[in-house]
Amino acid sequence: MLAPYFQDRVKEAGLDEAGRGCFAGPVFAAAVILPYDFFHPLLNDSKQLSEKERDLLRPIIEKESIDFAVSAIDNDEIDCINILQASFKAMHVSIDKLLLIPGLLLIDGNRFKPYTAIPHECIIKGDGKYASIAAASVLAKTYRDEYMRQLHAEYPHYCWHTNKGYGTSEHRLAIEQHGLCKYHRKSFNIFREEFQEI
Repeated sequence: MLAPYFQDRVKEAGLDEAGRGCFAGPVFAAAVILPYDFFHPLLNDSKQLSEKERDLLRPIIEKESIDFAVSAIDNDEIDCINILQASFKAMHVSIDKLLLIPGLLLIDGNRFKPYTAIPHECIIKGDGKYASIAAASVLAKTYRDEYMRQLHAEYPHYCWHTNKGYGTSEHRLAIEQHGLCKYHRKSFNIFREEFQEI
């Protein structure tokens, strides 16, 4: 069961990203500040949820949160600054968008680039431990999936409506047949088999 908060002295924002390991498209990040008493029985790490469950949760999180923001860093900038820095930047931009300045940032994972004067806690697999991080994971994932479905209309042969830009066998085959397009991350060595697990 998810913990409702890490501490209760200051408002905390949970942060998570989606699309870090993809071959194509932006990386998205979300920041979510939840009420201390927020609870939904479905809420969990977005990877543990079905697409239908994530889509059900998204409007609930948006309505019930104290504040939330979602941001994206596109593939061209990812190629310029690398995917790790792009993930941090997407999180920073999301924090910038919040109307309420949180007193603590809860980051999913083990690394983060400090944001101004707001302290942070890095929590490995935090999206399965704290509600605000799980909520951020749901928003980042659903916003990104929606965006990749839009890109699919422009480049349908890559099947982004189903693989969302990840290195699936169908995506790899399409790249072999059609080459790369303007939305692919050119700095990624996408033909390395082991990359699929990153």
